[in-house]
Amino acid sequence: MQEILLSLLAGLICGAIFTALKLPLPAPPVLPGVVGIFGVFLGMKVYQFAVSNWPF
Repeated sequence: MQEILLSLLAGLICGAIFTALKLPLPAPPVLPGVVGIFGVFLGMKVYQFAVSNWPF
């Protein structure tokens, strides 16, 4: 839980700094960005599952 809160805090600080400096946010549009991050995480989990359960 602490990692999640620290990540959220870092994102809030970066968002405030970028907005104060009138720079574009270094992130994709909201929903596609979240889906992309979820896809990366899901791909990691699928790979870990396959490696641990597949008889190579």
